[in-house]
Amino acid sequence: MREFPSAVRSIRFGVFEIDLRAGELRKRGIRIKLQGQPFLLLVTLLKQRGELVTREELRRTLWPEDTFIDFDHSLGTGINKLREVLGDSAANPRFIETLPRRGYRFISPIEPVCASENPPVVSEAAPEEQPPSTGYPVGARDHDQVDLPESTVNERPRWPLAWKIAGFALLLLSAIFTVWILHSRTTPPTGIRSLAVLPLENLSGDASQDYFSDGMTDELITELGQISGLRVISRTSMMTYKGARKPLPQIARELNVDVVVEGTVLRSGSRVRITAQLIRASVDKHLWAQSYEVELRDILALQKTVARSIAEQISVKLNPAEQAELKHLRALNAKAYEAYLKGRYFWNKRTADGLKRAIDYFNEAIENDPNYAQAYSGLADSYALMGDWEYGVLPPAEAFPKAKAAATKALKLDNTLGEAHTSLAFVLDLFDWDWAAAEREYRRAVELSPSYATAHQWYSWHLILLGRNSEVITEMRKAESLDPLSLIISADMADVLLITRRYDESIQQSRKTMEMDPRFAVTHYQLGQAFVQKRMYNEGTAELQKAIGLSGGNKTFRSNLAYAYALSGRRHAALEILRDLKNRLNNGFSNASEIALIYVGLGEKDHAMTWLEKAYEERFNPSVLLRPCFDPLRSDPRFQDLLRRMGLNR
Repeated sequence: MREFPSAVRSIRFGVFEIDLRAGELRKRGIRIKLQGQPFLLLVTLLKQRGELVTREELRRTLWPEDTFIDFDHSLGTGINKLREVLGDSAANPRFIETLPRRGYRFISPIEPVCASENPPVVSEAAPEEQPPSTGYPVGARDHDQVDLPESTVNERPRWPLAWKIAGFALLLLSAIFTVWILHSRTTPPTGIRSLAVLPLENLSGDASQDYFSDGMTDELITELGQISGLRVISRTSMMTYKGARKPLPQIARELNVDVVVEGTVLRSGSRVRITAQLIRASVDKHLWAQSYEVELRDILALQKTVARSIAEQISVKLNPAEQAELKHLRALNAKAYEAYLKGRYFWNKRTADGLKRAIDYFNEAIENDPNYAQAYSGLADSYALMGDWEYGVLPPAEAFPKAKAAATKALKLDNTLGEAHTSLAFVLDLFDWDWAAAEREYRRAVELSPSYATAHQWYSWHLILLGRNSEVITEMRKAESLDPLSLIISADMADVLLITRRYDESIQQSRKTMEMDPRFAVTHYQLGQAFVQKRMYNEGTAELQKAIGLSGGNKTFRSNLAYAYALSGRRHAALEILRDLKNRLNNGFSNASEIALIYVGLGEKDHAMTWLEKAYEERFNPSVLLRPCFDPLRSDPRFQDLLRRMGLNR
């Protein structure tokens, strides 16, 4: 790093001057209190004026390797202090520019002052310690003879009273200003109603420990997500920023949030250190920062402490239940917790292999702690997805009863788990067809975890089953606002628009999803369905073929392609897919509703109803019947009877 020449005594910039020898900062000749690390930070940035000084360079220069300190917290505090003293802004910097996640740059012109120059220095002092004003012209001294006009001499006796009045007014204004400043410094920021937790950075240097830092991120999101007065962005969207170096204001705009939480995790043996910073993202302004170090067994208590501190800083009002939950501490078995975090890590991958590994880890957690409610909740989530058509890991008749048993056990141990209520409701909808019970569970889930996007997403499907279409879009929009970068939620929005016969809006939504990831198979599936309903068969079949290729041959996508072939006159191609699906009935999975759909496309209603009855016996996903492709059967008494037996009289 460059050094100033020995002849340079001080550096001027703007109205400031820093005395390198005395270690002082002056503003218009008046000394300002700035010392310690903030002063050294300023000197370091001045030495590299106009160039990026990386965070690592600052660490090496100001905090030697043997210094045991929370570097991120200390650096943030030092920069904030500097900006406060200089009257600078992170959003519109005049002196110190932030290069997000990289470092800082001093951007103002500087002027070296050599030792031969001797500028006057005024010590920092209170106003009453400064020489009193005489009211004379500048340069006049007490012994100088000053000739004044006669009118001025005659008015002089009234000056003392005028000065007293002016002084009193100035004193009063100063007092009001001081009170306002103190109030503004102690009053939490208002207008904060949305928050995002960036993936906590793993400082261990070991990528195999990512599950731990990701788990800490998940837990903090979950804790904050229980606060009803706060919109907290879900994990799926936040993980897209892992390792990214986007500026915080940009992230805030993309997620439409007021503040961002960022931090680090360092684990060493049984000790865990977490730092957290709360930042007003639009202006990149630090509102709060704290560092914690605890034993692993105390990590749950720490997460609640962090969530409670953040809630206090943003002045969000907690209801009594939320206050009690953030104070409620649970005993923690370290081995069980470690296995649970690994389970959530693989569950979040949302792949067939990931779900299988997640179940193994959740079971390991339960073995270490049979009363671990969150582990049972994770088990329920895993089995619920394994039985869903999108993953198809287990037949529904095997997966859903296991999901229900695990969710029920979780709620018996802790009935405040919003995720467990959501998984139970999912099973009650898709397998038990118990609409009233599912409604109760979804409402309870949303009440306990208002920022849990999946609860709103799945609840919207419950509402559409019951024909409450006016509420469906609203609920799915809530899910989308909580998880704006979730591909499946965005694709599901296109699906509900399709089911409500809003085809053009569905196409527009699918194209929006495709902008996020053009290789997401479900997007092409939804787009293909909408094109087919608009009788744009060439476009529809092309999209469905893409969906099949990207998914590795999903049976639902294939049946929709066969349906499109049948409608467009390509009967032979439709029959070929039909025969193949019939030949796959011995693997434990039911293709009955898919086969029924192809028969609808072929115009063979009797065969379609036969296969729908078979699907009914095997407890198929009831949302299938809501799709526009089954409209030709709606007036059939047999179809109406099927809906009645499922409790879907509409």
